[in-house]
Amino acid sequence: MTVRDASLPPRSLQGPPPRRILSLWLAQLAIDRWRLAENCRLGEGADAAPVVLIAETAHGPRIEAANAVGSAQGAQPGMMLADARTLCPSLRAVPADPAGDRDALEKLAIWARRWGPWSALDLPDGLLVDVTAVAHLFGGEPKLLADVRAIFARRGLTVRAAIAPTAGAAWALAHHGAAKAPYDAILSPDDDIVARLSGLPVAALRLEDDVLLVLRRLGLKTVGQLAGVEDGGEGRDALQRRFRNRKSPSANPLLRLDQIAGRVPEPLLPVVPRDMPLVQRRLAEPIRHRDPLDHVLADLTADMARVLEGRGEGARRLELGLWRVDGEVLVRRLELAAATRDPAHICKLFGEKLDDVDAGFGIETMRLRASWVEPRSLTQGDIETTAETHGTSLAVCIDRLTTRLGPKAVARPVLYGSHLPERAQRWQPPLAPEPPSQGELRFHARPLKLLDRAEPIAVLYATPDGYPQRFRWRGAVHDVVRVEGPERIAPEWWRERSTARLRDYYRIEDREGRRYWIYRNGLIGDGRGGAPDWFLQGLCA
Repeated sequence: MTVRDASLPPRSLQGPPPRRILSLWLAQLAIDRWRLAENCRLGEGADAAPVVLIAETAHGPRIEAANAVGSAQGAQPGMMLADARTLCPSLRAVPADPAGDRDALEKLAIWARRWGPWSALDLPDGLLVDVTAVAHLFGGEPKLLADVRAIFARRGLTVRAAIAPTAGAAWALAHHGAAKAPYDAILSPDDDIVARLSGLPVAALRLEDDVLLVLRRLGLKTVGQLAGVEDGGEGRDALQRRFRNRKSPSANPLLRLDQIAGRVPEPLLPVVPRDMPLVQRRLAEPIRHRDPLDHVLADLTADMARVLEGRGEGARRLELGLWRVDGEVLVRRLELAAATRDPAHICKLFGEKLDDVDAGFGIETMRLRASWVEPRSLTQGDIETTAETHGTSLAVCIDRLTTRLGPKAVARPVLYGSHLPERAQRWQPPLAPEPPSQGELRFHARPLKLLDRAEPIAVLYATPDGYPQRFRWRGAVHDVVRVEGPERIAPEWWRERSTARLRDYYRIEDREGRRYWIYRNGLIGDGRGGAPDWFLQGLCA
């Protein structure tokens, strides 16, 4: 028999547990990733010299992150590399990898679910984890924070963590709080959040730089000062009037303050892990020749087809990994024009990518992974009918051409809403859906062949505004016997500068019967330059 404490309310009357959010700030994520990679490659202590990660800008390389030695010698994020080298001539510059940092952060978000049921990205260098009603599994919230710090330290990553009832409060405490003890980084549900955070700078509200500048000019430098103005009715109305046109939450200090206090909900988007279909073979004996390699590849593609069929999906991108005995991994990637799970088709395409594989002392493991899949319904039909289907045969043809010529060598033109000939079409993947129509544009007949770039020509004419009578193109002189036009095309005023000139297009024919499409760029006396220039843009049928 179970005895329940009579002082506790019935279970059905107990409300939901108070929400608890864990904020993780990896301020040195980029430099930590570089340091771990260097230590793995060169051994411990590889980062003993001053090192910075840089990004190319219009004004030159700019520092994105610096290691401890570089920071101690004056290199700081946001500083130009040339300025930093005046302080530290021995500074080593390494290109930053923002895409790799984002990928690592997404993987850490999935891994961080060890502390809660879901996690979310807090870009550019943070995570948010929901730890509601799970702290007792770690012995309380202080021990949960201690576990977080210890595990991140073992992974070689610098982290600052805090727990609060709202995401904004946890973020503020992690980024701007002075966490001297575990309890300093925890806001209990009974705490007055705004009062506890009153001593933090207004930057703790996650505001844009221009908003922070306005608040500082108004004398509002801390959260407490802003909250004091908010408590007064006239002060809040004045701030609302000043920032009423700001739609983004990061541009509205009152909205951010309400989110931190929990008066306004803040939506968070959890990171959902994606299960990638994967099959592999661990070989009893390493293989070095092509025939057994093709045999294992056929087995892998058959296994992948069964996995995809069970999921009701087809593969658009496949990655084949080959593990050699010496530890080197060879990767071959394949991107398909349409989702498929045909093992023979996949095996044939991969076969063309294995001609240059160096097996070394042998390949002991092969792994095939589908990193991009799309839904594909189960169909039943005879093989010959399926092979004759236009869409299937076209996709197979495109895949073979792409494999042989390269991923960007096969494309198709689509119409684009522009009256300028060189902008009236764009290129896209062969089987991608056409973009929505931008309105029907009616033109005069256009030539079947347009040059990649209009080429300048020298034209002789009787009068400046008259028809062309003779022109020189690619070293040859052509006499004009027939002229049709002009067709006047105005520039795109929303793109071009005010000095852009009108075009007058002519269809002309020379004595040999060859037809051309030329245009005069500009008019005499239009005030937008000197004499008009002539160009040849197309060849007519």
